[in-house]
Amino acid sequence: MPDSNNTTMTLSSDPAPRSLTWVITGTSSGFGYRLALIALSRGDNVIATARSLVKLQKLVDEVSRDVDHSKKERLRTFRFDLSDPEEVVRKMVKEAHEVWGRIDVLVNNAGTLSLSNVSGVEVWRTGWAWRGMLEESGISALQSLIDTNVIGTAKITYAVLPYMRARRSGTIVTIGSRSAWRAELPSIGSYAMVKAALRAFTENLSAELAPFNIRTLIVEPGAFRTEGIYSPGWCENHLSPDYDTIRESARKSFESIPGNEPGDAFKAMTAIVDIVRGEGPARGRAWPNYLILGEDGEDAVRNKCALVLGILDEWKDVTRGTGFD
Repeated sequence: MPDSNNTTMTLSSDPAPRSLTWVITGTSSGFGYRLALIALSRGDNVIATARSLVKLQKLVDEVSRDVDHSKKERLRTFRFDLSDPEEVVRKMVKEAHEVWGRIDVLVNNAGTLSLSNVSGVEVWRTGWAWRGMLEESGISALQSLIDTNVIGTAKITYAVLPYMRARRSGTIVTIGSRSAWRAELPSIGSYAMVKAALRAFTENLSAELAPFNIRTLIVEPGAFRTEGIYSPGWCENHLSPDYDTIRESARKSFESIPGNEPGDAFKAMTAIVDIVRGEGPARGRAWPNYLILGEDGEDAVRNKCALVLGILDEWKDVTRGTGFD
């Protein structure tokens, strides 16, 4: 990372208060749902968001049934959509901050807007795991994905940061993906592109926010078993027969994934809470900035690093031969 002070920060150098206040986006299911439950189990406060309050009822019901009745008091639900206008997002964050008077952790987990073509009609669906050939997706789909998922993430981050800077304390967690390290895989181009952009966004924030004692963590999971992640299906806005073979091969590869993902989502989210709070296996260790989750995630990073380093070695004469004589 660009700022050496940030990379040497230890987890214990900024001990967690008795309870943290988390703002977690996309908590109706998947990682966000599990993360909210784990944070509540540690005694923390949670602002849980989703595109509609109805989608959060499952989380509310689960917490309400818990024998620890304090959890219900430590959970608040807010409607938040990544496509909301900036002024709407700032208003929501202001109201969320007023609940407990602080926001200690922002988790950028939400991801929406995938575009598919059904009988000639463009249909927007919710979910991250949208697949499709890049060219067949079309420009409008890519533009919408960037505007919603990258700019939308920036909107809520920028809305939260003034409160963290005022207190000179905070943590920004961004959920990325191993796919950003294996973008060469056919059919995941748009997804990998967005996740790679979010990594760069978070990396830059780590340096710019270090003087304010605000930490960032980019989390890049492999395949984890969560509900509905592959439901958005395929984007086929502009089908071309030239892609038939590679498209069908990619389809078959993905058909075997749902239900067979090796990762346990509760374990993954427990690791995030441990690191943010500096507890369990994270106690006393240096703040990581990056958290790769799952052996398949580790493989993706190692393989890409080995590939690029190998090319640097093979082509070092060309790389180094471009300076002024």
